[in-house]
Amino acid sequence: MKRRAVLAGLFGSLLTTLGVGGYATAVEPNWLRIARYDLDLPAWPAGLTLRAAVLSDFHACEPWLNADRLNAICDSVADLEPDIVLLLGDYCEGPRFSRSLKPAEWGACLARLHAPLGVHAVLGNHDYWADAAVQAAGGGSTEAEGALTAAGIDVYVNRARRMEKDGRGFWLAGLGDQLAFIRSRRGLDDLDATLDQIEGDEPVLLMAHEPDIFPRVPPRVALTLSGHTHGGQVRLFGHSPVIPSRYGDRYRHGHVTEDGRHLVVSAGLGLTWLPVRLGAPPEIVLLELGGRRTA
Repeated sequence: MKRRAVLAGLFGSLLTTLGVGGYATAVEPNWLRIARYDLDLPAWPAGLTLRAAVLSDFHACEPWLNADRLNAICDSVADLEPDIVLLLGDYCEGPRFSRSLKPAEWGACLARLHAPLGVHAVLGNHDYWADAAVQAAGGGSTEAEGALTAAGIDVYVNRARRMEKDGRGFWLAGLGDQLAFIRSRRGLDDLDATLDQIEGDEPVLLMAHEPDIFPRVPPRVALTLSGHTHGGQVRLFGHSPVIPSRYGDRYRHGHVTEDGRHLVVSAGLGLTWLPVRLGAPPEIVLLELGGRRTA
């Protein structure tokens, strides 16, 4: 009887492991949730209403985030009717044993994105790491940047641009990637030079692929938007085994406030290193700013 009980326990554990593994590889990675943030920001005027769709961490590859799924995600964005679409990087490189889509392939999909105030992007570390020529040269324009530009998407590398909605102005800034070079982990980010381009006192949105820059972001910036962490990608009992941030769980996911400053970190869409998501489903972030609505 004891032997049967042990065998039954082992068999039950095996079935549970297989079930969780199947869910993490075949079910949750194919979910798509809309993470809605209706924010009252101190540095954003009540009269300037803005709806922004934010996408991050695509890691476009077969079979998980292939062209068909990427096209469907772009169609879902259109259904949200955003004023502006913001892309936070890592378009390249899925799990190691997948076939990564070439920049021209995923770029053709992203060309479907449209909004009255346009589609704007920064690059992520994998967009640099996947480009052998840029890594060897220690800099330069990546294939990912070329694909985004060909798709009609404005790419920001330490650049700020004034935007206008209903006659009211705001600034959109995009930081260079903080981990652009894989061996040295050297970045291209220059926060001071980026913010120095901003004139006057109109509100600022900052796109930064990695959230680790946030402690240095001044209150002048109304909202910082980041990805990179995948929400931990695997989340068990409130813990993620790996979070790619020097701050651990602090900037893992969601809306973070520190000293009156605001950050939203997206869980992203795709997969990296391993083809699993557990407790961190893919998401489109939908921001509603202005109007002083209750979150």
